[in-house]
Amino acid sequence: MPTPVTRTWLVFISHAGTDTWVAKRIAEQIEERGADTFLDESHIAVGEDFEERILSALDQADELLVLLTPWSLKRPYVWAEIGAAWGKRIPIIGVLYGLTPDEINTQSDVPILVKRRDLVDINKLGEYLSQLQEKVKAKKEGL
Repeated sequence: MPTPVTRTWLVFISHAGTDTWVAKRIAEQIEERGADTFLDESHIAVGEDFEERILSALDQADELLVLLTPWSLKRPYVWAEIGAAWGKRIPIIGVLYGLTPDEINTQSDVPILVKRRDLVDINKLGEYLSQLQEKVKAKKEGL
């Protein structure tokens, strides 16, 4: 009988199209720590049902990393992905790029579920990546 394959930790990366280059660099860093990533532009084929693929990936995700930028705050899909992750009760990691926590907290259109999170400045992403690497290791060891 074949040995079951254990899926590694899946991080869904939410971002605005304007931030794709940065999102790809973050995905590379996550993958170097042993986790899998879902990045729409890398994992959705031309002609595929976009919304269905997003929902399917979110169903499988262990956490959502959302790149919070001046552009992403204006993107409905980013907010929909945050809402879906919140509804699934998976961790939501907000990474700030071009914004400060004060700027997020003073914007009335940013939901409290984002404001309540510990937001990570992109320059301190290494701290999150170290924690992620420990989660991946623990999952692989079955802890």
